[in-house]
Amino acid sequence: MVLRPAILAVLALALTLTGAAEARRASPGGNGLVRVRLVTSEGPIVLALEARRAPATTANFLAYVDDGQFDGTSFYRAARRKADPRMGFIQGGIQTDARRILPPFAFEPTSKTGVLHLDGAISMARRADPKSAGGNFIITLGPIPSLDAHGDQLGYAAFGHVVSGRATMQRILAAQTGGGSEAMRGQMILHPIRLIRAERIDGTPRPTGQVKPWLIKVPR
Repeated sequence: MVLRPAILAVLALALTLTGAAEARRASPGGNGLVRVRLVTSEGPIVLALEARRAPATTANFLAYVDDGQFDGTSFYRAARRKADPRMGFIQGGIQTDARRILPPFAFEPTSKTGVLHLDGAISMARRADPKSAGGNFIITLGPIPSLDAHGDQLGYAAFGHVVSGRATMQRILAAQTGGGSEAMRGQMILHPIRLIRAERIDGTPRPTGQVKPWLIKVPR
């Protein structure tokens, strides 16, 4: 099914407005942060998402969380620096599972949000098209300024940071890797780390109400 540009624009606007509303409800301190816990087979990671500074990206991520789209997925990539393998990034999410993909949303570069790829940043993974981000994300171990917007380079959309769970991240980054191709060559985790569930710590879940086809069991 092909969505018309007008429909995509409406969906993107809806996500932006949702993100702005999340920022107002986010925390008693009024800092616009919404915390989310990722429960993995290697331990938990707690994130603080920038609902005020990156409303559309945060709203998209929370939609995946609230719908349970991340539950039962995995961390599947560990990109270690050659000079220091303790640094790099880990990548997780729905991979190419089309059953879990939600509608596209507005791209928010670091030049717009000011949320940079510092140590412990969470950012949306994407293809060449800036609007292709969806249900996959990376978490940095060590700063990666090359992912920020620079001149003609749009970079990637960072939208929060890690609050706790550094040891979990280090275990995932150290996982045995191989396979892959092109930019991912040698970086695919051979035994992916289970992302058991993603859950809000702050705010009330607001599921999209869409059908969850990955939960439908097909008779054999």
